[in-house]
Formats: sequence, structure tokens, C-alpha cells
Amino acid sequence: MNTTELAVLLESVGVGDEMYRLICELYPLCRSITGNGVRETLCAVGRHVPLEIHEIPTGQQVLDWTIPKEWNVRDAYIKNSKGEKIVDFANSNLHVVSYSVPIEKRMPLEELKRHLHTLPEHPDWVPFRASYYKENWGFCLSHNQLMTLGNDAYEVCIDSSLKPGFLTYGEYLVPGERADEVLISCHTCHPSLANDNLSGIALTTILAKYLSQAKLRFSYRFLYIPSTIGSISWLSLNESQISNVEHGLVIACVGDSGKLTYKKSRRGDAEVDKAVLHALKHSGQEYEVMDFSPYGYDERQFCSPGFNLPVGCFMRTPYGRYPEYHTSADNLDFVRPLCLADSLLQCLSALSILENNETYVNQNPKGEPQLGKRGLYRGYPNGGSDDLALLWVLNLSDGNHTLLDIAERASIAFGVVKKAADALFACDLLRKIPNDRCDYTHPRA
Repeated sequence: MNTTELAVLLESVGVGDEMYRLICELYPLCRSITGNGVRETLCAVGRHVPLEIHEIPTGQQVLDWTIPKEWNVRDAYIKNSKGEKIVDFANSNLHVVSYSVPIEKRMPLEELKRHLHTLPEHPDWVPFRASYYKENWGFCLSHNQLMTLGNDAYEVCIDSSLKPGFLTYGEYLVPGERADEVLISCHTCHPSLANDNLSGIALTTILAKYLSQAKLRFSYRFLYIPSTIGSISWLSLNESQISNVEHGLVIACVGDSGKLTYKKSRRGDAEVDKAVLHALKHSGQEYEVMDFSPYGYDERQFCSPGFNLPVGCFMRTPYGRYPEYHTSADNLDFVRPLCLADSLLQCLSALSILENNETYVNQNPKGEPQLGKRGLYRGYPNGGSDDLALLWVLNLSDGNHTLLDIAERASIAFGVVKKAADALFACDLLRKIPNDRCDYTHPRA
């Protein structure tokens, strides 16, 4: 996989617009941790990549958790005594607290207020709230709406169901030359939130679509799962196979205009951590690095001590660090095609490093081999970083340093180091050390 070629391809097809169109298609759907909204979302993704759909029944034990009842909502509203709908699920699926139990009742304002959620600090925005594991009900509305409610009798209706069903998730494996896998995960459990939820789904989908056309060393497993319970379910059902996971990324919040951010895996120095940090360092952009903490997205499940998988989290502005987070302001205007495209390109840059991070041995280690007679050395200043990369690769190719190690030590972009290694290998000055961690390869689809 060559990053430059991919960048040209992605620019030519308008990949940012492609991701944005998918976000627009998914935005109206009412998603939660279970239910038909998740199925409809996976069906839409399946028109881009061939997902395998899994359904786990209510009540099944997954590690220390139990699959909950399935929730679906058809309609919900609050009417005043004149019969006017003052809050209407049809206008925004954020208006209903996710997993609200069904209710149909008249009540005074004081009783109703105990079930209303607003954001006084942002009086025009509607918050997102959920009550997944405690049966309750509620509505979300703008604080300005709340302030207009008078002392009246209100008709409250939530036409929902909470009963035995299934937890649904999607999976797609892109086979590579090796069975060792790169795990790419996004969450599918939020309603109309464009950046937190849908940007991750869109990037993961288009990434899967284009990697399926590339020649790959690793196999890539893409997961579309509800947050927390989804990753716990996948880990529980696939515990015997997770040793295949060589690298991993959780993708979320990648469509806003903030700077790129990477949260390290629990290990902190996994190869995926080094690859992403190197890609960001040489991106020419401002970026931020966060150390691992057991709070956030599904990286905390993949990195739990019993699994300790090398999985980091790739974002722009992190969860909770932008005021629009989990509100109606995280809408279609908040995400930008250019930012989506940039996030995808930087993610691909990191994956390209993982794909090409080989280890070599210098076959002429006593003194520097004469590069000029082989047409490799142009001399200062014409050679520049290319000549310097040749010397670094020769010096550190002792079987103990990967190309990424060399790039970091030399402070040279990985692509330049890889180009130098390819040139030296072509002249028989390097010998590649085979990686025999896994001797099974997937058949190509």
C-alpha cells in the first residue's frame, strides 16, 4: 500500500464528499445500542462494503455483562392542553431519552419537569441523553423551549418497546497476505450526532472500501458495534482469535475542524502508537497526543488488562472537548468534507507505515558500500535527505531496527526511509528478515 498513490486516488474521487454524503444518509436514523435504527444503519453501510451481520440474543452472557432488551421507538411527543405538540420526536430523534420505556399519561408541569433535560449554558441546543441499563423515560429539549412551558396539564406519549430481541453489529474482513490483523472499530449507537458517531462510521466505511482494492500485507477487520456492550460482546465471542490482532484503531470524532488527536494504547509504545505518532509528526499539521486512560471509547475495552490489545484511538477534537459534543449542535453543519478527507489521509499514512515497516540486515556491514557506482548517491547538496536516508538505513539495518525505528532515530519521514531501503534492497545491499509470527495466510477474496 503506497500512501502517495492512495492520496491521488482519494483526491480524484472526492472522498470527503463521499463520506459526507454517507453521513447525510445516516443522520436521520434513530440509533441506540440495539434496535432497528442500528439495522438500518448497517444496511446502508452494506451498500458500500459487504458486512457480515451478527445478532446476539437478549439475556446472553458476554464476559461480565448481559445482552439487554432490544429498544425501538416509533413516536413520541408532549402536547399541551390545546393539543399542540411542543416536543416532537418526528422533528429530532434527540428529543427522546434513548431506551425510554413506553408511557402515555397526562401530568402537571412539575411532574413533567422531573423527566426533562436541557442545557442552560446553551439554551438553543437539545442534549443527547440515554438510560440504557436503568428503566426510565424522558425528553430532551432546548432550555428556551422549557422556559416557554406554562402551568398546564401535558399529554406525554412515548410509543416505544423494550422487550427481548437482539444486539446487532456488523463485521467486514479484508484479507491480506497474512492472517495477522489490523482491527478498525467504530461505534453505531448514537442517534443524530454527525461528528461523534457518524464521522467514524463514514471514515471506517470508505477506508474499508478502498483497502479492499489494495494489495495488503495485513488482514483488516472492521467492526461496527454499539459502544461498550458491543466491544465486550465481540471480545467475548472471539476470545480464541484475538491473538491475531497485531494493531488496532478506534475511529471517532474525525469530521470537525479541530486538530488531529491520537490517544495511545494502554501499552503506550505499541507499533501502532509509534506509526500514528510518526505520521502526525510529518503531516505538517498541528496535532495532540493523549496518554491512555480507562475512559473514552471502545479502546478501553480492547485495552482492558485481560486482553491488553495494541489499540489506540484516532480522532480530531476528542470526546467532551468541544461544546457541541452530545448535543443537537453536532449536526451536518459541524462536520466538513475537507476535514473528513484529511482524517482519512492521515489514518492511511499511519496504516501505510504499519504495512511497510520491515526489518533488514546490511549485507555489506564493514564500512560504507560505495553507493555512487551503484547509481544511488548524488552527493551533497543534491542528494539531501534521500542520501542521508541511505546512510541511516545501511547503518541501522542490523536485524534489530525496523524502518520505523530508523525513521524516528534519523528524524526523516518514513516514506523517504522506505524509498532508500527499496533502492538498497534492489542492489542486494540489504536482506529482508522474514516475519514468521504467523504462517497462515487468508485466501484472497
